Amino acid sequence: MLELANLSKRFGDVIALDGCSFVAGPGRMLGFLGPNGAGKTTAMRSVFGLVALDSGEVTWRGAAIDADTRRTFGYMPEQRGLYPRMKIRDQLVYLAELHGMTARAAGHSTDRWLDEFGLADRAQDRLEQLSHGNQQRIQLAAALVFDPDLLVLDEPFSGLDPLGVQALGSTLKSQAAAGKTVLFSSHQLDLVEDLCEEVAIVNEGSIVLAGEVSAIKERAQHRRVEVHVAGSDGSWVPESPLITASSVQGERVVLVVEQALAIDELLARAAASGRVTHVSFEAPSLSEVFLEAVTG
Repeated sequence: MLELANLSKRFGDVIALDGCSFVAGPGRMLGFLGPNGAGKTTAMRSVFGLVALDSGEVTWRGAAIDADTRRTFGYMPEQRGLYPRMKIRDQLVYLAELHGMTARAAGHSTDRWLDEFGLADRAQDRLEQLSHGNQQRIQLAAALVFDPDLLVLDEPFSGLDPLGVQALGSTLKSQAAAGKTVLFSSHQLDLVEDLCEEVAIVNEGSIVLAGEVSAIKERAQHRRVEVHVAGSDGSWVPESPLITASSVQGERVVLVVEQALAIDELLARAAASGRVTHVSFEAPSLSEVFLEAVTG
């Protein structure tokens, strides 16, 4: 389990982290979300000792993290850092050996991941000869090649086409299923909602919301209600500050309402205006929860 506890960091007058705390557990994917400049990259870099924290602690499996522990961590930084003129296979083997693998094991693992990502035929090419999407795949292979216990990926889906997104998502799912801890940041909230069981949302250096996606959606201040009333034009919808948005299309009414709104009273008004043929409730999307968390 990776735990970030009360992390604080300033860069001059800029507060990058302000008591940032969250936990990422084994066998799960955690989406680390926040606006640009919220502190995501600083927090992720702190796991690898790349940021000198002003206060707070990062621990792995309940213990302080040292150099030997970090050899078991895979990292894909926001600013990609591989050697553009080095041959792909040589580079991956070299990185695997740096993390403690024998030359033989490093070679086998490299060949496995090149095959997994459909790049076995490019093994002797230089990185700079690949497309952006394939360079992304090699960057991920560099984080995976030594079989890490923890994966920390900063915007790994950035710039990928739909096929690349699907392939990367499948790889991360398989890593989590194998018991690895997977932490990644992304601005693609629909994708995070599909992949992750848990999220942590950071804003201005502090965690403003964290937990299981299903639970935080249920706790959101707003939900969507759809009501169909035969022969109605939607005039039954009351004016209320607790109804934050409405859409009327003939007898079909879709409302975004705050949790405090009395749904029974709303449905009674609908029934009084005609025969109710449909009622459904929908929790907000992760995108809606995110906006509520960072603007609320």
